[in-house]
Amino acid sequence: MWGKHRRQKAARIDTLIGKNTEVTGNVKFAGGLHVDGKIKGNVTAENDGHSMLSLSEEGVIEGEVNVPYVVINGEVIGDVQGSEHVELASKARVTGNVYYNLIEMAIGAEVNGKLVHAESDESDEPLALGHSMPLEASE
Repeated sequence: MWGKHRRQKAARIDTLIGKNTEVTGNVKFAGGLHVDGKIKGNVTAENDGHSMLSLSEEGVIEGEVNVPYVVINGEVIGDVQGSEHVELASKARVTGNVYYNLIEMAIGAEVNGKLVHAESDESDEPLALGHSMPLEASE
């Protein structure tokens, strides 16, 4: 929040799941998705790198979320993977792990799981901590 980083422009909403709507099954979308209702299934964005999910205070997702840009102010029961940016607003409640490249978390947001930093262009090699050469006893 304090550092220099790119902010996504105001997202265009292509799809709206209304307050009195419940979707049972996986949702796959491109562009912008705003959820005021309930989804029982996984929410996945097309692999364009620009899609955004916005979950309102009344919204609930029971399933995994895999979207580049994620803004949560409701409840997610499942893992959240935001390859670019994850924003957890003050009413956000996540029961699961949150995988992020860049995260913003407001006071009051709740995560019951792990926060895991994952670079957007990550390699398969894990980072190693420690010395590059073995320690030897000096004589």
